[in-house]
Amino acid sequence: MVSRLGKVLVFALLLAGFVFPVGAQDDMMAMDWESVDPSGQTVVFWHQHSGAREEELAKIVADFNASNEWGITVEAINQGSYDDIYNRMTVSLSTGEALPNLVVAYANQSAVYYLLDGLVDINGLIDSEMWGLSEEEVADFFPGFYEGDVFPQYDGVRLGFPPNRSMEVMYYNIDWLAELRAAGAISFDGPPTTPEQFEEAACAATANPFSGATSDTGAIGYQLSYDGSRFASWTFARGGDIFDLEANQYTLNSPEAVEAMTFLKGLYDKGCAGEIFERFEDQTNFGNGVTMFTVGSSSGLPFYETAVSEGAGHTFSLAAIPHTTENPVQNIYGASVSIPRTTPEAELAAWLFVKYYTTAEVQAEWGLASNYFPVRASSAEALAEYIESYPAYKAAFDLLPYTKAEPPVPGYDPVREETARVMPLIFTGSDTRPVQEILDELNEFANAELEAASSF
Repeated sequence: MVSRLGKVLVFALLLAGFVFPVGAQDDMMAMDWESVDPSGQTVVFWHQHSGAREEELAKIVADFNASNEWGITVEAINQGSYDDIYNRMTVSLSTGEALPNLVVAYANQSAVYYLLDGLVDINGLIDSEMWGLSEEEVADFFPGFYEGDVFPQYDGVRLGFPPNRSMEVMYYNIDWLAELRAAGAISFDGPPTTPEQFEEAACAATANPFSGATSDTGAIGYQLSYDGSRFASWTFARGGDIFDLEANQYTLNSPEAVEAMTFLKGLYDKGCAGEIFERFEDQTNFGNGVTMFTVGSSSGLPFYETAVSEGAGHTFSLAAIPHTTENPVQNIYGASVSIPRTTPEAELAAWLFVKYYTTAEVQAEWGLASNYFPVRASSAEALAEYIESYPAYKAAFDLLPYTKAEPPVPGYDPVREETARVMPLIFTGSDTRPVQEILDELNEFANAELEAASSF
């Protein structure tokens, strides 16, 4: 996520008067893509992937470069973290430095790039009779993924396209739950599906350590990382939201958010949930069998497997965040790829690579290598054997019909930072005010950030 330093830098450059005039995007809607020739273009692609994911991306790029009929060459370049890429993009947009032709971006980051007059509205490319997607191809994308880059607040422009997504899920220790059930310490089978069951199991686990634990660390039901996505996930699970798109205002103080934070504070007060003091501490303790539940990204599944195999070796799986709604409401997230404004020829060439990157065949390969969810239903069919053989991945995959996303608005990163700062004050009792009053203040901060960021 983007640092406050990056945001300050953008504002400083804006004040210096280096930015392009907002509103100059209208001409993109009239672009005649049918007459553009992408032949021989080079597409510079800034991304954050490393390790096995970068290796697989390199294969995808090499295959495209070798097979595309226009002689387009993609150069994929790791530009560091999401923050690094955001900071470099905003500086480049503000000073006129060379832009990439394709860039990884979260929706709130692409909103900033758009306000700096720096992105192509991809709708025109999708709708192109010559270069776009057919109705059948569009229908093949999971709707929640496909619509995630459309911005209603900017007249429906599409500022990105999804090559992958992951989901906020609950990790749980199957063997420990079974021990608690056998001992009569909990009253239900399987993972908890409601907040009440979650509290019952978390408190029972704290009182009844796992027999296979491999650490002397005290048992705890749930270790909570302080993060804007955790705040959103627990609020979504109660049927609430953290942003009202119609009103274009944050709702971090909604009744559902207050209920969610009050519930988690109650777990802390009873000693059934605790803090995380080091990065990935919850994952390590989960692997050692001393933490029953964690909540995190489904893309972290391979890292949990390693933690468990090096720890207690227990069986585990994933499940929905315990919810009060009839069906789960799962927080889905992930960066898309956006097309900066360069030349029509290079923009079209970038789109043709995106189109290839999101074909069903390539998505199946990318899903296998990255452990991200593919974005197309037919890719899932190609992965059927893999999904069936991998119960934890299947458990997350089966939740895809129940997704909801965090707000795609500029200025969301400092709001996330402030949310992460406020959460421990609530849970540990450092701030003794009522939860409603604390969240009212947080919401006021968030809307002020939104107003400032939207005034680019």
